Amino acid sequence: MKRCHIFAGGDLGKIDRSWFSTHHGFIICADSGYKHAVNLGLEPDIIVGDFDSYTGRLPENTEIYRTVPEKDDTDTLMAVKIAIERGYDLIYLYGAIGGSRFDHAFANIQTMIYAHEHGAKLICIGDENIYLQGAGEAMYPRGKKYGEKYFSVFAVTDTVKIKSLRGVKYPLENYDMKPSFPIGVSNEITEGQAFLDIEYGLALVIQS
Repeated sequence: MKRCHIFAGGDLGKIDRSWFSTHHGFIICADSGYKHAVNLGLEPDIIVGDFDSYTGRLPENTEIYRTVPEKDDTDTLMAVKIAIERGYDLIYLYGAIGGSRFDHAFANIQTMIYAHEHGAKLICIGDENIYLQGAGEAMYPRGKKYGEKYFSVFAVTDTVKIKSLRGVKYPLENYDMKPSFPIGVSNEITEGQAFLDIEYGLALVIQS
């Protein structure tokens, strides 16, 4: 898969530069997400935004995609669209969930759905790692670096048909998960890794 890193303007959480030394990729900053790249000593390939939250100096030799505040897309969604248009199908998104703006966090969850619908895998990286999973089986290792404890699964579509969820404290089998009942919250990985097998539907997976 072709990898891209996108920085949004929320809190980064426990991210350090060593992650990027082993996960090389194209870098896009959405508006004030540029500050995160600077603090990590990273040079973005593109900076996109209306620059209502970042008013500092922009680098001279970087591609700038400037918009206006009166627009339909968020700066982060525009960054994701640019990444997909340029062929990146594995997108790590930082600064997307942390911070005081829950509306921005929710918008970024919807941006994950947009990426999924357009053939790209988008993962939100931070103190909580957030994934979307459709049909098929996926493995989720228990986090070691930051001591992730909880493993939560939520229905995004009207029904998520779970064939099996194993390797966790509260397994599921042949279960219809609904968005109106959060049965999947605060589970725990017990065997080093969890396995989620979905027959149909779209689930949000959070390791925290």
